Amino acid sequence: MKLWEFVRVAGSKVRIDSRLSESIGLVDGGHVYSTLFKYEGNGAKEYELILSAFPQENYRTLTHVTAYMRDVPGATAQAAGFLGSRSVNILNSVSLNAISDTTIIWKMLVDLSFAGEADIIAESFRALKASNDASVSKLDHIEVAPADIGRVFRSKNADSNKSEVKRGAPVTMSGGAFDASAEYSEILVNIDGTAAMIVADPSSWMLSITFFRKGTKLIRMTFSIPDCPGSIQQVVDHLAEENINLISVFSKVKICYQTMTLDITADLGACRHSAGEMKKELPKALERMNGIFELTEYKELN
Repeated sequence: MKLWEFVRVAGSKVRIDSRLSESIGLVDGGHVYSTLFKYEGNGAKEYELILSAFPQENYRTLTHVTAYMRDVPGATAQAAGFLGSRSVNILNSVSLNAISDTTIIWKMLVDLSFAGEADIIAESFRALKASNDASVSKLDHIEVAPADIGRVFRSKNADSNKSEVKRGAPVTMSGGAFDASAEYSEILVNIDGTAAMIVADPSSWMLSITFFRKGTKLIRMTFSIPDCPGSIQQVVDHLAEENINLISVFSKVKICYQTMTLDITADLGACRHSAGEMKKELPKALERMNGIFELTEYKELN
């Protein structure tokens, strides 16, 4: 599933498509907690906002719980009862029929503030199942795993080139947009018209807004390519040779073993050619590749 999009900032407001915001529980009228990061170096990204419906001080006790249940009436009630009786607070959740009439999977983000350690919850369930306790008769298995949402706020992270700048007070979502000026007007100045990338992470119930630097040349390129090993490599290898930095890559099969769509958003800031020159050069390069390749869309995003 493609859970990102590219937008332009309007004034100081970043409009977030409901497809993304609702996937992580951000809705109009709800409080949004945010933290601003700044990227080091001279890359395309300048600032990043991390948005969440939960305050940062709660991240330590947020935990993932997945319940595998029989597809029968009362199974969800048993799962909720098992967790509730152990002071586990269910926050955001989603359930689906994994196999019709056989299994239901209920994925939850829970708060263990009043429940103790995650291992205690899992051990308690195993003990009840081993004793054939009727209170969990419709539950097959429960998995408990740390959400580890706080990883993005750790100051020492070898894999990150960004540093935390400020944690904002809660802001109310309105009109499907987040107003950056409410907490960051003194930092995010002159962002009107700036290109931004919005990424939703349903597994951690977070949303990221990345602001690109002025002068970044964002291009969206869509290709029709063969559905066979090595096709994607041929395209991205050529873009690498042109010193094009890939921002996002999305592929989807159109006709199995025949054709697929490759959607790439990239920064041409360090490319040896201008955006206009690349638009003319790409079709020629595709003709030299092994298979039938076609450039179906080429659009400047900023």
